[in-house]
Amino acid sequence: MKAIEFNSLRILISLLCCQLFNTAEHEDVVKHAIKLHRGKGAAVTQRKQWVLENCRKLSGLLRQKNVVLNKLKNAIKSVEKDLGLSDEEKLFQVHTFEIFQKELNESENSVFQAIHGLQRALQGDYKDVVNMKESSRQRLEALREAAIKVRGVNFEAVLRVEEDEADSKRNISKREVEDDLGLSMLIDSQNNQYILTKPRDSTIPRADHHFIKDIVTIGMLSLPCGWLCTMIGLPTMFGYIICGVLLGPSGLNSIKSIVQVETLGEFGVFFTLFLVGLEFSPERLRKVWKISLQGPCYMTLLMIAFGLLWGHLLQIRPTQCVFISTCLSLSSTPLVSRFLVGSARGDKEGDIDYSSVLLGMLVMQDVQLGLFIAVMPTLIQAGASTYSSIVMEILRILILIGQILFSLAAVFLICLVIKTYLIGPYYRKLHAESKGNKEILILGISAFIFLMLTITELLDVSMELGCFLAGTLISSQGHMVTEEIISCIEPIRDFLAIIFFASIGLHVFPTFVIYELTVLLFLTLSVVIMKFVLAVLVLSLILPKSSQYIKWIVSAGLAQVSEFSFVLGSRARRAGIISREVYLLILSVTTLSLLLAPALWRAATMKCVPRPERRSST
Repeated sequence: MKAIEFNSLRILISLLCCQLFNTAEHEDVVKHAIKLHRGKGAAVTQRKQWVLENCRKLSGLLRQKNVVLNKLKNAIKSVEKDLGLSDEEKLFQVHTFEIFQKELNESENSVFQAIHGLQRALQGDYKDVVNMKESSRQRLEALREAAIKVRGVNFEAVLRVEEDEADSKRNISKREVEDDLGLSMLIDSQNNQYILTKPRDSTIPRADHHFIKDIVTIGMLSLPCGWLCTMIGLPTMFGYIICGVLLGPSGLNSIKSIVQVETLGEFGVFFTLFLVGLEFSPERLRKVWKISLQGPCYMTLLMIAFGLLWGHLLQIRPTQCVFISTCLSLSSTPLVSRFLVGSARGDKEGDIDYSSVLLGMLVMQDVQLGLFIAVMPTLIQAGASTYSSIVMEILRILILIGQILFSLAAVFLICLVIKTYLIGPYYRKLHAESKGNKEILILGISAFIFLMLTITELLDVSMELGCFLAGTLISSQGHMVTEEIISCIEPIRDFLAIIFFASIGLHVFPTFVIYELTVLLFLTLSVVIMKFVLAVLVLSLILPKSSQYIKWIVSAGLAQVSEFSFVLGSRARRAGIISREVYLLILSVTTLSLLLAPALWRAATMKCVPRPERRSST
């Protein structure tokens, strides 16, 4: 048996040798090797002579390779000693010689790696699944090492995975197989997976079946998850996040087109911010505008100050501290709105009711959210700081602030022009054309959202701010217009928001929450207590004396973290502002704070709301 394996190995070595010489003779050499291996058509002496001849050629090639390597070393030394060449020319020529040296060494290593791989395959058991997986893993490692970088372009081998198992059970012509290759999955040396985006032949209709199955699966599983959260009194977004956790890498791992799902979820963010801007009403702020303006600003500044202090003690980057503090300073408008359904007004004439103060402060936080999203590109630039001089750093920050102010001024000037001259006639035209046909109205509003999105992106402001401003511009046309558009856009927003929160769940790992549960509970309680104390402190300074009693209820309503921290966290994670661990911490703390919010609100209302109002507010 060993003799047979040795003869087989010698034949395979010779086969590899011949591939180095003449690719035109490849097929004839393979046929000849097969005949020799089977003992047909050649005598023993002829086989030995054939193997020795090809091994001699291989050893000759290796000797030539060594000679060439020595010549390249001498050439590099002569280039380095040449005084007539500039440093750039020397570097270029030396780099060229080194690439050639590396290519020769890699070619030699590939030959011997192939020989060892064939030897393992001959000695292994083809029925052993574990052995086959290990061999595949070793081949992937070899492919990863074979990647060559030349002038910023990566040349590397990829694997093509055919996942249609039914193909093996039915006869398919070669042409049909080639047509279906476009829907195969490619895996590179870093284990990234790719699918077709633009086919060579655009006349053949194609569909990404992975993506279709993923959306169908998310839609089907989101219903029971959201239903369950509704039954136990939690916001439905928790159910959608749980759906993503169950289907994602930490669960069943059934979602294949993760990037495509996240891309579709981005439209959920766009339409959500549009509706937030659409519900922005200056009339809500008219009575409590000073409190609504001052309260959120003071709270945000205090949160940032505390964040920078802790960041300095823990040696965390200032950019990261500012981002985390701003995220945690926001509170959930939808959740508090549910708390305030049917809430009563002030019990004394002239008092300020807590519902107006809460809604006013939440609306101003929504405005802050839009502005902060607009500033995020600047935070990314600030995080990439390479200056060591304090003066240069301050100068760079001032330049960035100037860019922000210029971009925001340009955006608001464009909004003023649109509000004055364009939005009124545009909506009246849409309303006239959409009688009996709501799709024209939906398409027209969506086009306006995408127009504002494009304008803000061109001005180096975030796209989300454009969506928010589109909503505020349309809301300026009156309450009836707002109600009509909400009835059309809200179902679209709801479906896309399901996809967005499910895509958030794809990146949540329950094992992280379980292992770090003690730390997460401590952080969540710290954030909730800090927000409550800061809100009480700020409201004590800005509320009239006759309305001081509502500060406890308003503070309880603001003591959780907004679900928009999911949006900000995903943006910051993608931009590299925060690390993966910080992103998971933000998600976990936000979720736990929202879970604690109903209990805190119920306790505050039971303690502070007068008895006749308590039934309606709870």
